[in-house]
Order: sequence, then structure tokens, then C-alpha cells
Amino acid sequence: MITIIHGDDISKSREYFNELKQKYKDFILFDGGKLTIADLVQNIEGSSLFGNSKVIFIEEFLTKLKKTNRESKEIHDFISKNVKSSVFVLWESKEIAKRNLSSFKGAIVNYFKLPKNIFLFLDNLKPNSSRSLLNFFHQAISSGIKEELILFMLQRQFRILLGLSEPSDNEPIDEITRLAPWQMGKLEKQARFFDQLSLKKIYKKLYEIEIGSKTGGLPLSLSQSIDFLLLEM
Repeated sequence: MITIIHGDDISKSREYFNELKQKYKDFILFDGGKLTIADLVQNIEGSSLFGNSKVIFIEEFLTKLKKTNRESKEIHDFISKNVKSSVFVLWESKEIAKRNLSSFKGAIVNYFKLPKNIFLFLDNLKPNSSRSLLNFFHQAISSGIKEELILFMLQRQFRILLGLSEPSDNEPIDEITRLAPWQMGKLEKQARFFDQLSLKKIYKKLYEIEIGSKTGGLPLSLSQSIDFLLLEM
């Protein structure tokens, strides 16, 4: 059996992924970006000698799947071959294209989608727009999105904008390499609303808010801290 958990609501998808882990007493967890065919062969074929089925949890295999990589294909084929004798649960931190999902025949697919207003909020991030940004931000909270997830998405958005605003001879960050052309064009346009200094200040402030939230050092609630960041933007 194979279960694929994906979608942009990583808070709820992760919660479901953890619930499934609690369902099984014995399982093996792999990082999809570091997984090798040897890992699977050793754990699955070894257990089959004793008639036991293995439960394998893999994080970010399809997200980090490299189509031109021979080992990635071998891992994909090995999972497909063993879905009847073992349990595989794949968790992905974004929406996976239908063509990639359908490559695993008979997979149980659980899709977790965020409300559209969070993307309206992110798409409208620009200087001197605090009133509309505060409105979009609180609409997102009202629709059930946790402040922690909104903070995470803000950090990701500004990390990408900062990466696009700083042309470099080095390899771009992984999040930029995975952007579709239409996404790249939209984000490049958004990055031009900010100068590099402003982007760095905002990104630093977001980091400080994250640390304060985790350590209990925020003088205000997380929601209020984001409010003040948007007012100062």
C-alpha cells in the first residue's frame, strides 16, 4: 500500500502524517533527498525473508525527485514493485503534479490545500500597503490558517525575493530552482518593489519574530508581532 500526502497546507498535512506514524508501532523514516536504493533494499528485502511487511515513511521524495537521476528512478520503481508487500507513506511539502502522482498506481492520495486568501496576502506584499496587507493577513487567520504557518510562508516569500534581488554567480537557492516560469516572472516583478536593504531588514525581523516565538521572548503575541511588521513595511 502506498499513501501520498501533499499540498500547500503543510501544517495540516504534517499533522496527518504524524497521525499515521502513531498508527504504526514500528516504522522506518527516510529523508527523500538522501534516500538511496540500498536503504530500501536492505530494509525491505531483508525483512521479507522472515515474512514481515515493512512500514516506510519518506519525507520529500517526489518534491526532490530528479528525473534525470538514475537512482531516483530505481527508488521509484522499487517502491512501485513492493507496494503489495510493504506500506509506504510519502509526505511532500507542496502540491505534486497529477502526472507524478499517477506514476504510483493505486496510491491513496491525501491533498491538503490552503485557502486562497493566504496567496492574496503573499502576492500583495509590497511597501506602503499596510492597510490591505493587514486585512489579508487577518482574513487568512479567520479562515483557520495558523499564525506559525503564515510566518513560515512569509519567511519563504522574502527569502525568494531576496534571492531574486541579488544576482550571483553561485547556484540559486533550492526554492528558486523549483519555481515554474510563471511563478518566477511574478516574483521577479514583486522583488522590484523592494530595495535589497529593505528586504534584508524584513527578513531579519521575521527571523527575530520566529526566535522570539519559539523561546517565549516576544513582548507581543505572534499575530501582533506580524501586525507591527506589516505596518512598518
